Amino acid sequence: MRHTFVVHVEDKPGVLNRVASLFRRRAFNIESLTVGHTESAGVSRMTIVVDTDLNGARRLEANLYKLVNVLRVTDLTGEKAVIRDLTLIRVAATQDTRTQVMQLVDTFRGRVVDVAPDSLIIEATGTEDKIEGLLGVLEPYGVLEMVRTGRVAMARGQQSVATEPTGESTDDNVSYSV
Repeated sequence: MRHTFVVHVEDKPGVLNRVASLFRRRAFNIESLTVGHTESAGVSRMTIVVDTDLNGARRLEANLYKLVNVLRVTDLTGEKAVIRDLTLIRVAATQDTRTQVMQLVDTFRGRVVDVAPDSLIIEATGTEDKIEGLLGVLEPYGVLEMVRTGRVAMARGQQSVATEPTGESTDDNVSYSV
C-alpha cells in the first residue's frame, strides 16, 4: 500500500540527505518526494510517498522522529486529504493540431504556459489519475518532454499541531522514544 508521509523539518543543510538515507538504510524505495517552505520561518515540509504495509509505515514514522531535525511526522494514508501533482508537458503541436491539443488541455483544466512554432508546454495540476489521463490523450500528438513534481498533500479541515508522537502505537515492536 502506498503511504503518504508529511514530515516537518528544520530548514537546515543536510536534513534532506538524512531523511532520504533513513529510507535507503531500511530498504524502502521513495516513490515521490517533494520539499518546500512552510508558513513558519525556518521550517520545511516534505511529502514522501513510499510503498509499504502498516507495520513498515509505523516503523518509518518512529525512525523519522529519531532524526534530530524532524519536528513532526504525519501519515496521511487513510485520512481525508487533498492530494495533488503538478506536471509540465511539452507536446508536439503543428499549426494544424494546435487547436485540438489546446481543447484537450482545457478539458482537463490544464493551461498552456508556452507556445513555440512546433510545440506547446502544458501545465496541469490534479490527482495522479487526472495527470495520467491527460498524458494518455496527448500521447498521439507526441509527448516530447515531461516533468512531474510528485505528490503534495494536506489534511482536510483545521488540524491541531502536535509536535511529538502520541505514543499510541498498537505495535509493541515500535519505539517512539527519541
